[in-house]
Amino acid sequence: MLQIIWIWCLIVSVADLTLALENGLVKTPPMGWLAWERFRCNTDCKNDPENCISDRLFRTMADIVVAEGYAAVGYEYINIDDCWLEKDRSVNGQLVPDRQRFPYGMKNLANYIHSKGLKFGIYEDFGNYTCAGYPGILGYLETDAHTFASWDVDYVKLDGCYSHPSEMDRGYPEFGFYLNQTGRAMVYSCSWPVYQIYAGMQPNYTAITEHCNLWRNFDDIQDSWNSLETIIDYYGNNQDVIVPNAGPGHWNDPDMLIIGNFGLSYEQSKTQMALWAILAAPLLMSVDLRTIRPEYKAILQNRKIIAVDQDPLGIQGRRIYKHKGIEIWARPITPVYQNYFSYAVAFMNRRTDGTPSDVSVTLKELGLQYPGGYNVEDLYEDVNYGVLTPQTKIKVKVNPSGVVILRCDLHLEDIFNTNEFSQYTPSNQLFKVRQNSFK
Repeated sequence: MLQIIWIWCLIVSVADLTLALENGLVKTPPMGWLAWERFRCNTDCKNDPENCISDRLFRTMADIVVAEGYAAVGYEYINIDDCWLEKDRSVNGQLVPDRQRFPYGMKNLANYIHSKGLKFGIYEDFGNYTCAGYPGILGYLETDAHTFASWDVDYVKLDGCYSHPSEMDRGYPEFGFYLNQTGRAMVYSCSWPVYQIYAGMQPNYTAITEHCNLWRNFDDIQDSWNSLETIIDYYGNNQDVIVPNAGPGHWNDPDMLIIGNFGLSYEQSKTQMALWAILAAPLLMSVDLRTIRPEYKAILQNRKIIAVDQDPLGIQGRRIYKHKGIEIWARPITPVYQNYFSYAVAFMNRRTDGTPSDVSVTLKELGLQYPGGYNVEDLYEDVNYGVLTPQTKIKVKVNPSGVVILRCDLHLEDIFNTNEFSQYTPSNQLFKVRQNSFK
C-alpha cells in the first residue's frame, strides 16, 4: 500500500513539473516597446494611417528602437497588444490577423522584427473575447499556442477579460503548458492575479510564479501622475505580499512606462523610471518614439538606472520610509560580499507645495552598515560622492513629485587587492522594512 501511495505521489509530482513554465527566459526583467497605453485600439487606418494598430506601426517602431539607441541599452521586445485580429477565426479555428491592417501576416512581421535583432510579442485573452471584443483563446488553448509558435512569437501576453477568475488557476497554467509543448521558448505574461483581486479572491502566488514569467497585480496605467501614484501606493502598501514573488524568470509587473507621453512632467517621468528600477519591473515603453522629446528619451536610455533594473540578483525593492510626503525606497543589488549587499536608494517627494525638500540621513539609518563603506553615485545627476561610511550623513534635495536615486556599491577595492573576495549567493536573504525615525 505504501508503495502504491509513493508511486501516486511521484506521478502527481511529475505531472506538476510538466505543467510548470520551463522556458529559461527573462532572468532579468524584460525590456521593450508595447503599443497599448499610447495607441490603444486605434483601428482607423483610413483616416489615421500613421497611428493605427497596423503592420506599418510596428515595423516603424522596430526601426526606431534600433536606429535611436534603445536596443543598444537593452530594449528588445516589440509587442502588439489588443485589436490586431479579425473578428472571427478561420474555418479551421485559427486566429486571423486583420487582413487590411496586417496584410502580410504575423510571421512576416515577426521575420522583419527578428531581422533587426529584436523579438516579437503578441496579445491574447483567457476568455471568450479579448477586452476589445476580438476572439479569445477559450476552447482553443492548444491551437493558439501552436499558432503563435508557427509565427515565431517570442512573448505572449494573456489578458483576462470575459473569463471567470475562478477558472484562471487551471486555465493560465494549462496555456503555459501548451506553450511549453510547442518547443519554442516564449515569455509568458499573465493577468491572472489582477482579475482575481478584482473578484475578491486571494491569488495563489506560489502557482503564479511557477507558471508565469510576469504578471499584473493592479490597475492598467493611465497617462497621468495620479495613475502612477496609485500604482506606487499599491506596491508600497502591499509589498509584504508582492515582493517575495519576484526573482529571475518571474516578475511583478506594475505596467508600462508612460514617459514621453502627455500626462507626466519631466520630474514625474524621472520618478517613474527610478521607481520601476527599484521595483525590478519590466521596462516596456508605450510612447510614440517618432516624436519623443530628447529629455524623455534620455530618461528611458539612462544606462545606470537600467543597470539597477537589470541587476542579476533580481530582488525587488521596498519602501522603507514614508512620512509627510517623503518616501525612501531601497533595493539590494550587486556587488555582494559576505552578508552585505550594495543598494539602490530612491528618495521620492510626493509633495506639491512648489519647493524642493531636503532629506538628510546617514547610510546606517538606511540599513547600509558595511564597515568598508560604499561608493555612492547619483544616477541622474551623474555625480560621484566617493566612498562614504555608514556613519556619513547624506543630504539630498528632491523636487516636488520628483526623485533622487543613488547607487551605493560596497567598497571592495581593498578586498580585491588582498584576494579576500569570496562569492556570496544570498538565496535565503530577505530585505526587511526598517522603522527609521530621521527627519
